[in-house]
Amino acid sequence: MGAYHPGSLAVQERVGVRDLAEHVGRSIGAGIRPVAAAFLEAQPMLVIGAADAGGHVWASLLTGPPGFARATGPHTVSVAGGVPAHDPLADAITGAGTPVGTLALDPRTRRRMRLNGTARPSRRGFTVEAEQVFSNCPKYLQKREWYGSEPAGPGAGAPHRGATLTPAQADRVRAADTFFVATAAPDGADASHRGGNPGFVRVDGPRELSWRDYPGNAMFLTLGNLESDGRTGLLFLDWETGTTLQLGGLARTEYGSGERVVRFRVDRVVETPGASPLRWSPPEYSPANPATP
Repeated sequence: MGAYHPGSLAVQERVGVRDLAEHVGRSIGAGIRPVAAAFLEAQPMLVIGAADAGGHVWASLLTGPPGFARATGPHTVSVAGGVPAHDPLADAITGAGTPVGTLALDPRTRRRMRLNGTARPSRRGFTVEAEQVFSNCPKYLQKREWYGSEPAGPGAGAPHRGATLTPAQADRVRAADTFFVATAAPDGADASHRGGNPGFVRVDGPRELSWRDYPGNAMFLTLGNLESDGRTGLLFLDWETGTTLQLGGLARTEYGSGERVVRFRVDRVVETPGASPLRWSPPEYSPANPATP
């Protein structure tokens, strides 16, 4: 199988990109190269994807001063501070080892790196033993400048939970140009990025979202996971206020004539005002973004 499990292979065959995927897959390794280590250590945020104790998959945002996430060896990453106590994944990382997907992203340069492996608690927070390390192209990444960090204000970090989207949350999703998606693999977990012009995510109802799957690197790791396991977590970030909107539920892919659409059913909602202290500029949209209706 090489770098891919049967779900990804099935999607690659269905879409007709198997040869391209095999070529791209050669970039996936288990080691953290010096250039990757330097990139990771320069980032003030890290997205992780994992399942909680109940088996629900979430995408979560971790932040800290550059260097809070850093390579401590050719196969090991240390993350200081761990997962915030208010987050759905606060208790997910256990001594037995928790499959995680991580995504380090730099909006300033439109660069991103994915590292999947097994996480365990540490004195500083947690460590990840890397099993897959690779970079992705800058497609659909909006460029943003980091303005700095702000101290937490009143009510920051206090999550509001629900089972459906409120009208205000639905508006936030419609206005989004970026979200992060976590999925479960047969042998691990994955965290990825989706981007587009505002409106690229459709709100079809208080519990229903959908989005087109734009052409990418031909790996189909996310859609490959959905072939066998629909558990999915989405993370929407308000880049200017730090508020996070985390959605848990089930996703499936519909294949049409030359188009793929992912449909997501919302089962759990967690909105956390001021969850991130980071403040970013308005976006410079990616020239690769397709036009939205």
